[in-house]
Amino acid sequence: MSNLIIKNATQVVTCSGFSGKRGKEMSDLHVIENGTVIVTDGIISHVLRAGEEVPVNERDYTVIDATGKALLPGFVDPHTHFVFGGYREEEFSWRMRGESYMDIMNRGGGIVNTTRATREASEEELVEVGRQRLDAMMRLGITTVEGKSGYGLDKDTELKQLRVMNRLNQTHPMDIMPTFMGAHAVPAEWRGKEDAFIDFNIREMFPLVKQEKLAEAVDIFCEKDVFSIEQSRRYLSAAREHGFLLKIHADEIVSLGGAELAAELHCLSADHLLQVSDKGIRAMAEAGVVATLLPLTAFSLRENYARGREMIDAGCIVALATDLNPGSSFTASVPLLFSIACIYMRLSPEEAVTAFTINSAAAINRADHIGSINVGKQGDLVLLQFPSYKFLPYHVGMNIVETVVKRGKIIFSICQ
Repeated sequence: MSNLIIKNATQVVTCSGFSGKRGKEMSDLHVIENGTVIVTDGIISHVLRAGEEVPVNERDYTVIDATGKALLPGFVDPHTHFVFGGYREEEFSWRMRGESYMDIMNRGGGIVNTTRATREASEEELVEVGRQRLDAMMRLGITTVEGKSGYGLDKDTELKQLRVMNRLNQTHPMDIMPTFMGAHAVPAEWRGKEDAFIDFNIREMFPLVKQEKLAEAVDIFCEKDVFSIEQSRRYLSAAREHGFLLKIHADEIVSLGGAELAAELHCLSADHLLQVSDKGIRAMAEAGVVATLLPLTAFSLRENYARGREMIDAGCIVALATDLNPGSSFTASVPLLFSIACIYMRLSPEEAVTAFTINSAAAINRADHIGSINVGKQGDLVLLQFPSYKFLPYHVGMNIVETVVKRGKIIFSICQ
């Protein structure tokens, strides 16, 4: 049944809005105390305050008494690489001995290592491991996720990854936004021919991906010794001509000017941003580019965290994401994400919640129908075991999700 009433929630944390929020707006969660939310046919139909009568027949609904618990919008993870073959646990041990991410990548590890394993994996194998990862994310309260290709770096495997995501989107309760990231790294067969590899993606891959409707957005790893600003500009400009939304891995390892390029091209989001310049922050704020920050990656790489506090103060729309991937962030830990964002990146609990709900929905062009508890939006909800959203960063590293709802249906509950 997609009819659901969740009543008497100590907090209904609505995160109300239909677009990304910036500055002081990120601190206003529009909390309703002792509220009730009604989902009818999968859509939020009523948001009631204490004392207001339920205007529907409860016999037609599944009813949850949420006394002593907080209700939030379903979490939105706007940056993952969850479809991949193989693992890189050996490379993790190399990093623990002092080798850098780029050193490992330059010696044939990193993304290229995962590329080999993903090319060898069958579509059915990738569907199965992808489903397992989605199940794990769902239990953490994530109801919508973006997934990137980029572990094929050839025609057949890139298309295979995207088809896997589209199959999972049809069969798994969670919603998936597929992103084509053909320019994630330079594969061995194209080494020294990076411009030609960009041409290959523009001339061959973009039309194929568009024709089969396999992706909504296109992404590129704009980084020193990977793809330059000019290569990224050419790639993303061509992607826009094919009707794709634009995303960019920007300024992760060095301050290359990726954020400024994102602003120039009005990208939907610029992601990572560990080394972003002050100019880049101002440019993103002015252009309305969502700054998607990935604290779990910085944690895993022992890097300084992105300057989330400064970006919010400068007026950026700041989102959070897990960056689940086999190399630099083999985790989708929502509890750790919230704690790091608040403790080390100096976001307030309110800003962190905004960043992983309505702003992360904006980072994947879905803020009009998910990311907040508003009448008319999709009935995607998370019920916590505790009475306040403030327990998310406070109960460090512990999953406090009790129930997850997707389109009005309970898809996970510790009570079942």
